[in-house]
Amino acid sequence: MPKPFEKALAEQGIELMRPSRKREKQRNGEPMLKKVRQLIDSVNDILKGQLDLEQHGGRTFEGVAIRVAQRVLAMAAGIWHNNKVRAPITRSLIAYDH
Repeated sequence: MPKPFEKALAEQGIELMRPSRKREKQRNGEPMLKKVRQLIDSVNDILKGQLDLEQHGGRTFEGVAIRVAQRVLAMAAGIWHNNKVRAPITRSLIAYDH
């Protein structure tokens, strides 16, 4: 029997994507969850590592949001530039990591 939260979502036509529990048949979309999680982990790793977001120094939500936006925009500009100059690996930002 679904938990109350899942039941409320189902009433609105929303299916919660999550791994199946023990004694539960495999749920729709479950094989895709691992790929999505790997993508999310990869993005988080880039944001923390290459973009230096763990030491952002922001004291307010707005300050942190601005720093995140600046770094994501800078990363996108670097990838765009690599694409325009036909760099062999467009997602590599090592050349800009000073």
